[in-house]
Amino acid sequence: MSRRRRIYLALAAAAVVSPLCWVAGMGTTQGAKPKDEMLELYGLFVDAVEKVEANYVRPVNRKELLESALEGMLQNLDQHSSYINMGEWQQFRKQIEGKFGGLGIQVGIDRDTGRLRVIAPMVGTPAYEAGVLAGDLILEIDGHSTEGMSSDKAVETLTGRPGTDVELKVLHDGSDQPTDIKLTRAIIEVPSVLGESRQKDGSWDYMLDKEKKIGYIRISSFIQSTGDEVRKALDALKEQDVKALVLDLRDNPGGLLSAAVEVSDLFLDKGDIVSTKGRNTIPKSYVAQQDSPYEALPMVVLVNQNSASASEIVSAALQDHKRAVVVGHRSYGKGSVQNIMELEDGNSVLKLTVASYHRPSGENIHRFRDAKTTDKWGVSPDPDMEVKLAPAEYRDWFLARRARDLPALAKLDPKKPVEAQSDAAKAQENQEKSQAKDVPKDDKPAADPTKPEPPKEAVAADGVPPFVDKVLDKALEVLKGKLEAPAQAPAAEEKKAA
Repeated sequence: MSRRRRIYLALAAAAVVSPLCWVAGMGTTQGAKPKDEMLELYGLFVDAVEKVEANYVRPVNRKELLESALEGMLQNLDQHSSYINMGEWQQFRKQIEGKFGGLGIQVGIDRDTGRLRVIAPMVGTPAYEAGVLAGDLILEIDGHSTEGMSSDKAVETLTGRPGTDVELKVLHDGSDQPTDIKLTRAIIEVPSVLGESRQKDGSWDYMLDKEKKIGYIRISSFIQSTGDEVRKALDALKEQDVKALVLDLRDNPGGLLSAAVEVSDLFLDKGDIVSTKGRNTIPKSYVAQQDSPYEALPMVVLVNQNSASASEIVSAALQDHKRAVVVGHRSYGKGSVQNIMELEDGNSVLKLTVASYHRPSGENIHRFRDAKTTDKWGVSPDPDMEVKLAPAEYRDWFLARRARDLPALAKLDPKKPVEAQSDAAKAQENQEKSQAKDVPKDDKPAADPTKPEPPKEAVAADGVPPFVDKVLDKALEVLKGKLEAPAQAPAAEEKKAA
């Protein structure tokens, strides 16, 4: 019997058995193709594989050929479905658990170019410190083009032994020329919950406005520990008599559904948080429990075009229940559920989109391939709360944010690469220390009384005005208005009575 005949019969057997297994495990198979048509298609596939294997200009590895076929089939469905071999699956699990070796960068497939696009660099990681930005296109990895590369293959390429180097060619959003960035892999411990500024001991200060008692919590990703970390930050704010809260989900690429539900539940006393619906999955709803002391805390949630998945679940739930005002830019629109399905070889899995997230209002979060900007997807800011940033403004925001996240970078010019400044910054710092030792305190020049001293917050040490976060300023404006409203109400009633 010919090899082709044996392969064809094996595929025919699979065509007969697979639908029965699917029915037993997942329910009815809607839209299943008739057996004869499936056998014809399997035969066409086998014929194509044999012709490529026999006639391609260079020898091909059959396993790699079949894996590429699987990857292509799944990527044609959506950018989140993929074939994952065991090595890639292990890397994927490490990211979810919050500790792995690599660059600290999350990537996806760009819809328009087919290349890798940065979803978000993780705070404090090599990618973050080197200036890789959310929205960057990765054109090359170590000189190899990323065109046609799957996101899972990219993860496998980017991760590796700590201490080893990798070179990226990236194109920043709004730039005409790509930038070469060299990074060194490290053990990545993902920070999940951050504040606005650091205290002297390096810990986060979550109180943004000490006079008005407005707190600030930023979630960089949703991992296993996120719920506990948010709860601890809220407890710290409660000890300081917090009156209102800014929850910053900008550039948050998402993560675990369970973490998103846990965080949402901290601020809701009842009602649906999110529901999942699919063609062959049982609909499921996640409902808030009345067990949190933060269910009445006035809130604003910040989102932007890179807020995705779990961050959209949280912002949508709080918006639909009118627990928070959403400020910023329309979110990414990644509201799909992927299941991990083990394949028969035991060494690989399918990550397959099986359902989509629906917000409490019932509307779909996911932006499908054919979705238009006029369609309902993602999370949009509340009326009059949209604050868009141009690409240059977004870059300035990111670099200013990074300088606060990493105190060692605070003195660097955010408009220049960190690598070009590190040695110069150290030399300047040493020179300043040396001059400070040589100049007596009494010899400082006297202030000119004819010139008023500028406010400290208006001009930075280098004479450059500090970055103004327009989105955060809008949030503070909203919360201050909410906090002042109760105080104004009695005065209005008193005036009415008079």
